[in-house]
Amino acid sequence: MRLIIAILLPFLVFFTIGRPIQGILCLILQVTLIGWIPAAIWAVYALSQYNTDKKISAMHKDGR
Repeated sequence: MRLIIAILLPFLVFFTIGRPIQGILCLILQVTLIGWIPAAIWAVYALSQYNTDKKISAMHKDGR
């Protein structure tokens, strides 16, 4: 679901993963039509990093 949001409304993903400053910067980038593609790529990348961080943190939690 977040992946679809990352493509359609890239700035919103940053707010859902707890990065509001990056969300505002992404919104500024997204305002221009040319900036929409880099904003979407940035949002998808940030979402993948967020998911990876959650998995790593879950592994550390289970390992102790």
